[in-house]
Amino acid sequence: MEYQTIGRTGIKVSSLCFGTMSFGGVADEETSKAMFNRCREAGINFFDCANVYNGGAAEEILGRCIEGSRDELILTTKVNGAVKKGVNNRGLSRRHITMAIEDSLRRLKTDRIEFYFVHAFDPDTPIEETLSAMDDLQRQGKILYPAVSNWAAWQIAKALGVSAKEHLARFECIQPMYNLVKRQAEVEILPLAQSEQMGVITYSPLGGGLLTGKYRNQSGSGRLVEQDNYRIRYGEKSYFDIANRFDEYANDHGVAPASLAVAWVMSHPAVTAPIIGARNLEQLEPSLDALTIQLTEEQRNEISQLSPAPAPATDRSEEGVR
Repeated sequence: MEYQTIGRTGIKVSSLCFGTMSFGGVADEETSKAMFNRCREAGINFFDCANVYNGGAAEEILGRCIEGSRDELILTTKVNGAVKKGVNNRGLSRRHITMAIEDSLRRLKTDRIEFYFVHAFDPDTPIEETLSAMDDLQRQGKILYPAVSNWAAWQIAKALGVSAKEHLARFECIQPMYNLVKRQAEVEILPLAQSEQMGVITYSPLGGGLLTGKYRNQSGSGRLVEQDNYRIRYGEKSYFDIANRFDEYANDHGVAPASLAVAWVMSHPAVTAPIIGARNLEQLEPSLDALTIQLTEEQRNEISQLSPAPAPATDRSEEGVR
């Protein structure tokens, strides 16, 4: 296992992060613990969670998994979505952030979170209010660094400006979606992270399973066809066409599509660690096998050409021609 430094924090994390969204949901506690132990065996010291995953059950199970090894691990969790009922039990207000961190610390059985992510943008709360609350949590030692997921680049850049102006703790890590069929992060988010020395942990490297080869010809079973959000996110026919071409490329090169999909994400210079996830040990192994693949620049380019590159931020198409 290789270890990367997250931005300018000095914290070193494994080049793969394990996401625990399945804990307490499609993976029961026994399976979750088995996957956690397999990740530790592979050298992973970085685990991503969220308070909303399975109504808090993922945090609770992860909290039991880390007993005895907490100081060896880097943890994340998130705030925004509702875990409890009530009109004020969601969003990025000072009130909700202050209450949510206490619940997460209790469920995780820890005294601090290394990276605390705002999970989505909250249009009802000024960025200054959110950043001030996160700064307070850092000063209290409950979080080490604020982080951000599912914000647009302009929102992140605005937040960085506010943090600098008001001398508040700034976002030190970004968590965007990134895979071969969803490449929007390449346009502004990844360059922003490189420019501002921010860590990047990307989610959905397998495109919800699309890039594993199991959905050839838009058939198969799994969350891509069972869950509305994934069906909407990855339902375009062009995505399946890309996945089929990618599957053929992987087979021609004698490598599992899932392993290659994760390796392709890992090969982007802005990416600190892709977040891998699984329902069980069998699903986990191909993602771990990405560690054995070292893509050359030529191979990365070949794979990248299987999907359309997103338009440049200025929408001047000629800027992408070299």
